[in-house]
This record gives sequence, C-alpha cells and structure tokens, in this order.
Amino acid sequence: MNRIKKRYTEAYLGVYGLWLLAFVVAPMLLLLIQSVNVPGHGFSLVNYKDFFTSGPYLAMTVNSVWYAFLITVVTLAIAYPLALVLTTLKHRQLWLLLVILPTWINLLLKTYAFIGLLGKGGLLNQTITGMGFGPSQLLFTNGAFLLVAAYIELPFMVLPIYNALLDIDPLLPAASRDLGASRWQTLKKVIWPLSMPGVKTGVQTVFIPSLSLFMITRLIGGNKVITLGTAIEEHFLVTQNWSFGSTIGVVLIIAMALTMALTSDRKKKGGRRK
Repeated sequence: MNRIKKRYTEAYLGVYGLWLLAFVVAPMLLLLIQSVNVPGHGFSLVNYKDFFTSGPYLAMTVNSVWYAFLITVVTLAIAYPLALVLTTLKHRQLWLLLVILPTWINLLLKTYAFIGLLGKGGLLNQTITGMGFGPSQLLFTNGAFLLVAAYIELPFMVLPIYNALLDIDPLLPAASRDLGASRWQTLKKVIWPLSMPGVKTGVQTVFIPSLSLFMITRLIGGNKVITLGTAIEEHFLVTQNWSFGSTIGVVLIIAMALTMALTSDRKKKGGRRK
C-alpha cells in the first residue's frame, strides 16, 4: 500500500514539475532572453540601461509601487474588520459566499459596470443631480481607479485573513479578556499578531497583481494612471517593441519576487515562526 502511494506521489510530482517547467519556467526564460535580444545590438543589456536611466520609466515604477501600496492599504483597512465580523456571524459561510461572489464575474464586465455607475450619465451622477447638485467628473480620476481596483481585489484580502482568524483558538482572546484586557488590547496584542500570516498572504495576493494592472488604468483611470502594466501593454500591442516590453516584464517579476520575500514568514532556529 505504501509503495503504491509512493508511486502516485512521484507521478503527481512529476506531472506538477512538467507543468511548472512548461508554463512557469519556460515563459520566464523566454521573457529574459527576449529582453536581452535587442534588435540592432544582438544580445545586450542596453534595454536595462535605458530603463534604469530613463526618468519616465523610473516614474512609472514608482507610480506602480505607490498605487499598488494604496490599493493594498485600502483593501486591508476594509477587509480586516469585515473578516472579524464574518467570524462572529451565525451563517458566516453564506456571508463569505456573498463576499467572494463578485470573483465569479468577468473582470471586464465588472469594469464596464463601474463605467456605467461613475459616468456622467451614470447612476451616481443622476443621484447627485437629483439632489440639486451639478454632475461631477467621477470617472477617469485617481479616486475612481483606487475604488474599482480595491473593490476587485477585496475578496483576495478577505479570504486569507478570515481563514487565519478562524484558526485562532477562541480560548486565547477569552483568556485575554479574563485577565483584564479591553477589546482593543485583545485585538492589538492577541488577535492581530496571531492573524499576521493571513494578513501577509492577503498583502501578497493584492499587492503583486496590483503592480501589473493595465485594463483598469485605461478604462477607469483614463490613462491618467500610468503603471508598468500599461507600459508593457503599449510595447507589446502598440509599438511592437517586444524586446523592451520583455525588459519591463522582467523588472516587474523581480519586484513581485521582492514583495514575496519581504512578506514571507521567516523562521527561527528550530522551525518556529517569528
């Protein structure tokens, strides 16, 4: 029985390894090769030199990190209290389903729905006009971009935090309260540290995709929000400069890897987490 189980495990690992090789490692290698294969220069690092010495591209990098940070902060500020409330509800699985339900809808459809809501003839502007105020430019603004991006990313922040909160032994907060701690002190000293693995996972799942947003920046931000994802789209689909587009892609992958390294759980000697 153990031998059969071992064979199944080896077969699974083999298939999984081939999958990673074909759809993760190989595309990343192709991207790296394309980034150093510069037309007219052969294999060269000139693209990387141009990127890191170009003011506009460095500004795009800072812009991408800044907006990804803002989206992460907004979603965390909403998701953590929401996850806390969900863990206390009687039919919490049903309410959790309602939170993740928007992820079943196509991203493009959700984006166009917000265009209908925020446009000059949209529901919000009609409501504002009905209250006696003039229509406002809600669409194609930084605030609209943050709102839509945070809405789309919110379920991916809620889920890991919710699971981390459920894993906390309920006796620990109860013991904290019995020892005289207030609700705020219990949250700060007990619940928050114990839920940190879920918070870190949520930060990863929101911050990393937010670095490469491009469709929302175009449709909601009106190209006023320029990120590295927008630049990659331009180079691959408009200017057809695949070499430089690949260079930006490699830089983006490195930024994502650094984010994962900074938010991963480090372990002390003996295998215990900090």
